[in-house]
Amino acid sequence: MPTFVLLTRLSPESVRSPDAYEELNARIEEQIKAHAPEVRWVANYAILGPYDYLDVFEAPDERTAMKVSTIVRSFGHATTETWIAEPWSRFVELTHEVAGAAARA
Repeated sequence: MPTFVLLTRLSPESVRSPDAYEELNARIEEQIKAHAPEVRWVANYAILGPYDYLDVFEAPDERTAMKVSTIVRSFGHATTETWIAEPWSRFVELTHEVAGAAARA
């Protein structure tokens, strides 16, 4: 299953107390389970920088990943970026395929 990276930035209005983070997370998890049950979470991080969270998840396709991003944005006035990520070993295989094709051309 493809791996996706989701970066999320919350607006200051979305959480007014430390407890609000857990409540918001629980509500988002519930919606993702209901609307995209095939998604498998790999990792979740709170991060420093222009984004507040970095999540790594697996989804069967881009449409499902878009669904996850849409659900996250629908809560708490969030802004998201979603990227597809390829494991390093598969990327290396790809480079060998491209090098082989270039050599034959």
